[in-house]
Amino acid sequence: MPLEWVDYRTAARLHFLDQVAYSCGDPLFLLRGGINAATHLQSRLRIHSIIATYGIHHALNKLQGDYVPPLSNRTLFQRDDHMCMYCGQRFSPRHLSRDHVRPSSKGGADHWSNVVTACVRCNNFKAGRSPEDAGMELLAVPFVPTHAEYIYLMGRNVLADQMAFLRAHFPRSSPLLRRLGRERRQ
Repeated sequence: MPLEWVDYRTAARLHFLDQVAYSCGDPLFLLRGGINAATHLQSRLRIHSIIATYGIHHALNKLQGDYVPPLSNRTLFQRDDHMCMYCGQRFSPRHLSRDHVRPSSKGGADHWSNVVTACVRCNNFKAGRSPEDAGMELLAVPFVPTHAEYIYLMGRNVLADQMAFLRAHFPRSSPLLRRLGRERRQ
């Protein structure tokens, strides 16, 4: 299961500590070390884009059924593909905001299933009203991403082999899976 993003230094440390069960995906780095006094060979470590580790990992708690990933504007905007869920236009992050479908002023929680991406204009127009009261239609139902989906949302530049690995762990009903399938066909 995908657990978290690690940089090449952490991957090298995991290799050194014999915590890597196997590597897959494309090789990303070739690290060169010192010269072995007995063999006169230089040590080399190839870091691949995906590594599997042994043992119990602190991130395994994230795979439990009741795990809810932390909510941030960056991952929310990624989840909604930088699209305003009211007008349907795409915007840069600085022109987007977090909208509470059920307004906070009326008891709406700051939770994945109650927030959507909205452009500043639509969010200001909706104000402290429900979409129905404001005469606005919500274009998509907000959802809580699974841990694998959240790992994807956190990744800035996901490599093709990493994306294939992550997609294999998305639920079949995932809105992200459908969106990524559309993007591949275009």
